[in-house]
Amino acid sequence: MEPGADDLPLRANTNHVLVRHYVLDLTVHFDRKVIGGSVVLFLEPCSALGTAAEGHAGAQDYGGSQSRHADEVEDATEGLWETPTRAKERFAAREGDTALPGSGSAHAAAESRSSPSSRSWETNSGGEFTFLLDCCDLDVSKVEEVDVTSVSAAPSLLPRVASEGSAVPSVDPGAAFIQNLVSMPSSQWRLQQRLFSLCGRAPGARDGGSLHFHRDRWSLQVRKKGVVSPQDFPRVLRICYETRPAGASVRWTQDQDNRVCVYTAGSPINNRALFPCQEPPVAMSTWQAAVRAPRECVVLMSGEETTVPVEDGDTRSLIWHYYVTMPMPASTFTLAVGHWHQVTAENPPTLERGLRDKAGCSDAAKLEAGPGELGEADLTSGLGSSISVVKGSPLETGSGDQTTCSDSAFCYSSLEDEGLALTDYSATVDDGMSCSHGDYPCRFTERSARAQQVIPHRVFGPVCLLQKAQMAVLDLLPRCLAAAHTVLGVHPFPRLDVLIVPAGFSSLGMASPHMIFLSQSVLCAGTLGPREDALSLCGSRICHEIAHSWFGLVIGARDWTEEWISEGFATYLEDVIWAQAKQLSSQQTADQSDLKALLRWRRLSDELQNSEEQLQILRPNLENTGEVGESGSSTIKHALNPDKIFMQVHYLKGYFLLRFLASQVGDKYFIDFIRVFVEKYHGHLILSQDFLQMLLVTFPNMERKGLTLRAIYADWLDRPGIPKWLYERNAVWSEARLVEEVKAEMTSEQLVMLLELLLEEEELSGATLEALRRTYDLPNQDAEVKHRWCELVVKHAYARAYADVEHFMVHNQAMGVYLYGELMVHEDPEQQALARRCLSLVQEEMDQSARSVVEEMIL
Repeated sequence: MEPGADDLPLRANTNHVLVRHYVLDLTVHFDRKVIGGSVVLFLEPCSALGTAAEGHAGAQDYGGSQSRHADEVEDATEGLWETPTRAKERFAAREGDTALPGSGSAHAAAESRSSPSSRSWETNSGGEFTFLLDCCDLDVSKVEEVDVTSVSAAPSLLPRVASEGSAVPSVDPGAAFIQNLVSMPSSQWRLQQRLFSLCGRAPGARDGGSLHFHRDRWSLQVRKKGVVSPQDFPRVLRICYETRPAGASVRWTQDQDNRVCVYTAGSPINNRALFPCQEPPVAMSTWQAAVRAPRECVVLMSGEETTVPVEDGDTRSLIWHYYVTMPMPASTFTLAVGHWHQVTAENPPTLERGLRDKAGCSDAAKLEAGPGELGEADLTSGLGSSISVVKGSPLETGSGDQTTCSDSAFCYSSLEDEGLALTDYSATVDDGMSCSHGDYPCRFTERSARAQQVIPHRVFGPVCLLQKAQMAVLDLLPRCLAAAHTVLGVHPFPRLDVLIVPAGFSSLGMASPHMIFLSQSVLCAGTLGPREDALSLCGSRICHEIAHSWFGLVIGARDWTEEWISEGFATYLEDVIWAQAKQLSSQQTADQSDLKALLRWRRLSDELQNSEEQLQILRPNLENTGEVGESGSSTIKHALNPDKIFMQVHYLKGYFLLRFLASQVGDKYFIDFIRVFVEKYHGHLILSQDFLQMLLVTFPNMERKGLTLRAIYADWLDRPGIPKWLYERNAVWSEARLVEEVKAEMTSEQLVMLLELLLEEEELSGATLEALRRTYDLPNQDAEVKHRWCELVVKHAYARAYADVEHFMVHNQAMGVYLYGELMVHEDPEQQALARRCLSLVQEEMDQSARSVVEEMIL
């Protein structure tokens, strides 16, 4: 399956070996802009579990569903959580002169010994089995087999594990132990996690532990001399490596306070430039990580519990531990390290201003943050919270350099006082519910989880945006979480962190397990109209990202080219959840839905007129969707096409497909069906056919009307362009009440609609534009409104408002990037100079992919 020039190869041979667990031990080096350390991989040959390709006719499961128990850990595992520094000292004592990662010349020497040239690697395999991982822009210094037999707890625990696991006979006690370890029942998840940690700290094998490896552009390839089959390949590997400053999986930048930070960027290449991993979605795994960072920083990560950082010996670093027990694709691993502060219910503006001054918040960021709206009487201890480090010394926060929190700093919101009539679905499933996925601790089986409308949540951001985040995100989050629970049921994850990311973040939001990244563009900007309307963009975006917990995370696409399964569902559900959060009546919900549909139709229609047809297809692999090569390798079609980064066809066309299907069965019945689908398929990877076939079986009248699976494929998934039904509905939406009602007291969506209609006018005078700007206070509206205003300014060359355009492009980079092309296409020297000036202001913090596209436009 040779990839095209814009296809992303997935090289991992997942049909031979699967990674079942990762143990990462990482150190963040802000001075060099690298993350260094090691990752330990626990492997299972596919003969022990069937190849990953088996069962491809239907959905593939993640890995588990037993009820979660906080088992008491046996005495044999006491002291497993030794610090990585102590573990490294123990390794060094045993391994003698073997250098640790990051040791300069030893780094290069190890690489020259173990990584042969491409030609010699290909021609001298000698029939040995090659283990492939997806890898890019990493400097690997060593790959070694880990000696798990040296773990003191292994002999005493092996019989106990084997009695409950599914041991595979083997002459190799280490392999047998690992097979039993990865097969432990979910009721012993805590013991399993600690054993993984202990084995991850074991030293390398004494004899022949160092393995041969080779890197090419997209992969890391590993061999052991004399091993010719996956079954005989080592079960535990340690890979020592460093990231590169320009690696595309992470962004090194500054936050809005001009403080250094780094975060996983949701890159098209996913996490392969953060750690070597198996990226095909079928490669489900769990993970745990120890992340070492400067003590003034906060480390946020995908993880099921909050962490109390531990001191790293006598260094000025702290170590943060996180873990997950639900098997998920490695692409969902998320990390953010920076000088974040927690948003509390009342962030006092006087303290915020003091912290901002100490942090050196940029003038631009201060301007964007806007004036404070809380009085000095609201002064609380919100920013003075601290946590205890393991050795007992409190983490100092009085200097304003650090804000972290313990479990007690989570928000557990009660919604009864707000009058939200939320349905309790906790009685709809029996306590004895069993899930169809494999065995992992699943919240869907817990009565307490089913009754939990609002999961514990925290919000973090830079100092200069704390008040805006408090007024918008922290206020809306519990309502949106409760509304999502009403619509979809059990929250798949036990907690949620939300981070306001730096201005260079390339989208409005990104959802990951236990974490959401939000752009500053969604924060409330103006004061016009009711407060509820001012929060519309922020609320709907929060609902969109929360919806991904169900569609995108706990239910994922088995073929990543079917992005609509994630984005189409999240776009459709954001309207349903946001309407529930606002407690709209049925008529209000219908009116809002029709207005949003018209806006999305206009956006989709414009996009399809200006894009390649091959990028408009929701199922680009057609009948080959879900298929992989013999080894499990595959490609993601068009994933590296720079134009695709800015396209929303999977969001919009997928949304309209779901609206079309809902129109066939009724909105209420359709939402009920989605809920039933979630109950059945959570913990699975799916293809389009899994959802559509279940829908057709549930509503047989659809097929009687000619809506077969083949017909839906032909009209919606396998062709470019716009289906006939959409053209017909557009006429109806254009006459909707809220469209006809455009007047002074408008919602933000209506204001967007007005500006959209004005964009169709060939000429607008400067006086008209100034009247619009003044009457509707356009520079202080939300980002969707400001974006349309900037388009009007550029189209009509209204130079008096170019400052509005520059401000928008600098502070709303996720949306402002679209304006570069419009500024250049008119061949107006003043507009082209504006485009170049904006790029010069943001290019250092700009997303790498977006920057390359913009530079091609204007340089």
